[in-house]
Amino acid sequence: MKKLLVVSDPPAAPGYLPRVRYLCDYLVRRGYDVTLLTEEYQPLDFAHSYPVETIRMYSGTTADWFVKSVRTLLSDWHNRVFAQSALREIVNRKSSNRTSYDLVLCTTFSDFPLGAARRIANALNVPLVCDIRDLDEQVDNSRYQYRHRNMLLMPFRWLYRMIHIRRRNNVLRTADAVTTVSPWHAAFIRRLNPNVHVVYNGFDEAQFYPWDTKTENFQVTYIGSLFDWQKEALARVQRITPVTIHTPQNDPVPHDRLGDAIRQSSVMLVLTSKDTHGMLTTKFYEALGCEKPVLCVPSDQGELAQLIAYTNAGMATDDPKKIKAFIDEKRQEWQQHGFTRQQTHHREEFSREAQCRKLEEIIQQYLS
Repeated sequence: MKKLLVVSDPPAAPGYLPRVRYLCDYLVRRGYDVTLLTEEYQPLDFAHSYPVETIRMYSGTTADWFVKSVRTLLSDWHNRVFAQSALREIVNRKSSNRTSYDLVLCTTFSDFPLGAARRIANALNVPLVCDIRDLDEQVDNSRYQYRHRNMLLMPFRWLYRMIHIRRRNNVLRTADAVTTVSPWHAAFIRRLNPNVHVVYNGFDEAQFYPWDTKTENFQVTYIGSLFDWQKEALARVQRITPVTIHTPQNDPVPHDRLGDAIRQSSVMLVLTSKDTHGMLTTKFYEALGCEKPVLCVPSDQGELAQLIAYTNAGMATDDPKKIKAFIDEKRQEWQQHGFTRQQTHHREEFSREAQCRKLEEIIQQYLS
């Protein structure tokens, strides 16, 4: 039985990184011995069939966080100490001959824990596969990556970004293989490492499946975080029709009820920008899984629009007349049937299981 160490940024409620959780569950079902290693951040109360090891890095005080953030800027403290703790407390505890794992898989949106995973893989002399969910460069001025940073460090954002990119790139250059979430991301990373593959986020078929649910009202729904660069597109749609908005901060949908919320919607709204690259939001895949019409505003004129056309999932457009015509068409469908249902194409290609199979094929190349 092959033993895999999956090193991840900390899972956080409400979703607890579905890409990571589903991948670990899938690999366990396929017969791998999987351990998830992550930073201690909050109680992990999701069900899992594999051991989860956590390392506490911060005491919880602002002073401790600030001092260690500065140390991370200067000396990569976060990755360095996390790797040292992992090797001392987890890896060596399980195996005195330091061959307890056959491969390290690191999945993250940032430079942490990439550097730690590289150090662990080198210490164990095993292959490293990196799974990158986001890149700083995918949104202008890193507005996506740094929206959550503490204001104490905001004046140093440019420095953090520069150091982060350099450290990230150094690891990606030396990884045995890299996977990422879109063709744009793959093309960008290919400049650093030619062995890069696309593994889409996809949808969990156990939760996101078609089921015709009659509703009393026609409802255009937006679910997810709402960034500043999305608000103009939202206002454009709201001038045409009311939008029911569920964000983590305002009227959040419990994670285990997301599928129901999508099936009860008449149109699922996806908000994007022409200044973003390769951002194929998970809510698109989840709407695809439920076969609910997707309205993407504006059209990114890129991969998301192409994916919507390829799957016949709905419409991506900038044109207010086309937005109104699409909504009116779906309203008529709802008035006739009491629900809406999008006849999609190639849906099965984008299930999480199908995407996990792709990642497993990549991993298998490095397991002797």
